[in-house]
Amino acid sequence: MTRGRLVVHAHFYQPFRVDPFTDRIPDDLSAAPFRNWNERITAECYRPIAELGIPARISWNLGATLTAYLAREAPTVLAAFAEQDRAGGGTGIAQSFHHTILPLASLADRRTEITWGLRDFAYRFGREATAMWLPETGVDLATLRVAADAGIKAVILAPWQADVSHVDPRRPYRVDVGGGRHITAMFYDGDLSGAVSFEPAATADADRFARERVAPRLAAPLPDDVPPTLVIATDGELYGHHQSFRDLFLQRLVAPEADAGRTFDVVGLQAAIADQEGHLHPEIRIRDRTSWSCHHGLLRWTAECPDVPDGRWKGPLRAALERLAGGIDVATEAIARDIPGLDDPWAARDRYVDVVIGARSGDAFAADCLGSRSTAADRSRLLDLMEAQRWRLGMFASCGWFWDDPVRTETHQVLRAAARAVRLVDGLAGSGLERRLVEDLATLRSPSTGMDGAAIYRKALSEIGQPPPPEPHPTAR
Repeated sequence: MTRGRLVVHAHFYQPFRVDPFTDRIPDDLSAAPFRNWNERITAECYRPIAELGIPARISWNLGATLTAYLAREAPTVLAAFAEQDRAGGGTGIAQSFHHTILPLASLADRRTEITWGLRDFAYRFGREATAMWLPETGVDLATLRVAADAGIKAVILAPWQADVSHVDPRRPYRVDVGGGRHITAMFYDGDLSGAVSFEPAATADADRFARERVAPRLAAPLPDDVPPTLVIATDGELYGHHQSFRDLFLQRLVAPEADAGRTFDVVGLQAAIADQEGHLHPEIRIRDRTSWSCHHGLLRWTAECPDVPDGRWKGPLRAALERLAGGIDVATEAIARDIPGLDDPWAARDRYVDVVIGARSGDAFAADCLGSRSTAADRSRLLDLMEAQRWRLGMFASCGWFWDDPVRTETHQVLRAAARAVRLVDGLAGSGLERRLVEDLATLRSPSTGMDGAAIYRKALSEIGQPPPPEPHPTAR
């Protein structure tokens, strides 16, 4: 019988910590003795992972906010991931650009996020990705259709995201996305992934884990002689940052020298899927608007989710930012009509990723969009408009809603992104969107401090030296 296969997927990601007004990461004393958390986690996790050669043997994704940081501050680490991707035959997969919960985004935003994520991957690693990590594995059928349109062939999902009473996580499944197209879904093993993530004792001995936990699950054959494949999926920061020395556990679990005593092979996700291309996998439906980190669908990012003691602030925050996004988009189209040569601002937004990731200069992008005879003033307006759209997308990063209180730094960051976007647009259009944003934010409150959202917004801006927002209209008080 063909040996079973183990895929270990590590989702490497950091929230964006840059100041949207300066593109610098402020010092953070809580990360001492390092300057900030990106620097600390790189030292504790990403650099050791790279130096141990692990990316050549596992499946992984690096979020775009993380690749940008590594490219600037730790280029040897990013280069090691790229080299080991090649050595492993393509072990990396893409991630949509900002850590946005895609089913909560408009279709246009989903297309841009997926397009930007694929472009970032191709630029950083020198090849096209065919599989993608969906942030928080947030999924619905519409998102999979957009992904398929972009060339994505496979995704990783949690077992409870399958719309059946029981799913066998040892095999791929096909999801019909319409138009005669399918996407392959690999459902990770919930028990094994949970053990690695939340049971430190389980990861004390990699050989024992392989022998007692992995091998028995791969022993039973599948009915159609497809080699069984297990996926373990975890946050990548688990290995060395959240749990000290667990990078060594991972190294041993996937080490080539351990194979002689194992009854299974260790492969990357794309290799596992490619090995089974000749098989017709069972078709399955997915549960729309579900994720791996919220057992209540997507409530964690939209409303009062039971996962936190008091989530009443989450709905008003999302409503405020969605209203702002709508205002920015209307202004974008109005401003675009006044820029000669700008035929489609949304197509331009999709291409603007090259400026964001440093693959192209802003001047070259603007000249290409508007023509060589365009004025410097029009090019500047275009670049400001695209920057506004960049940060308007960034303000929906999932981290702003994930935790239990909006006074946390993660929510401060999405509010700073909103401020950067709205101030650019108000400056271009002479609109008063920021004033309206402040009024909307005043409807939410921090469970721990009682601060309203407008005060939290002001505090988030003051911490990075930005001037306060305009006061709300008297009638709004």
